[in-house]
Amino acid sequence: MAGALEQNVFKETAEGSGKSGSVGVRWPWVLGTTCQVFHQFVRRESEIASSLVLERSLNRVQLLGRVGQDPVMRQVEGKNPVTIFSLATNEMWRSGESEAYQMGDVSQKTTWHRISVFRPGLRDVAYQYVKKGSRIYVEGKVDYGEYTDKNNVRRQATTIIADNIIFLSDQTKEKA
Repeated sequence: MAGALEQNVFKETAEGSGKSGSVGVRWPWVLGTTCQVFHQFVRRESEIASSLVLERSLNRVQLLGRVGQDPVMRQVEGKNPVTIFSLATNEMWRSGESEAYQMGDVSQKTTWHRISVFRPGLRDVAYQYVKKGSRIYVEGKVDYGEYTDKNNVRRQATTIIADNIIFLSDQTKEKA
């Protein structure tokens, strides 16, 4: 179905209608770009192999905040070790009727994120240098999982799997 739709879009834009603004006549490069985007992000059926090609997706997180606890390294038998720590991010806003930024009370919400580092080099650096109170930038992806606690109750956990950490401050220098 998507292949037929793509052919119709191609045919209509390539032939042009002679009207001003016709994509096929005025901006031929738009057609190529449109088809590339169409191929990359839309589910389509391949005419050659009749196989289903899935659309691309994105799972990226960028966090900038302060570390809430010194990292802990854990390892379960038969699995790679992981460094885990918490990161606090703050959201601030002014409340009130007026749109002027000087008016209204300032409100703040702190959100805590569980950060897990599996990548071998980064895992060791994070364990050694990330400290409580440090200001860091973390890039990674969101992971939702389940586990069973001590009381045999199934629980859900949201974790950020870090693949990059940038150290923005040293806690000891800030205190001086």
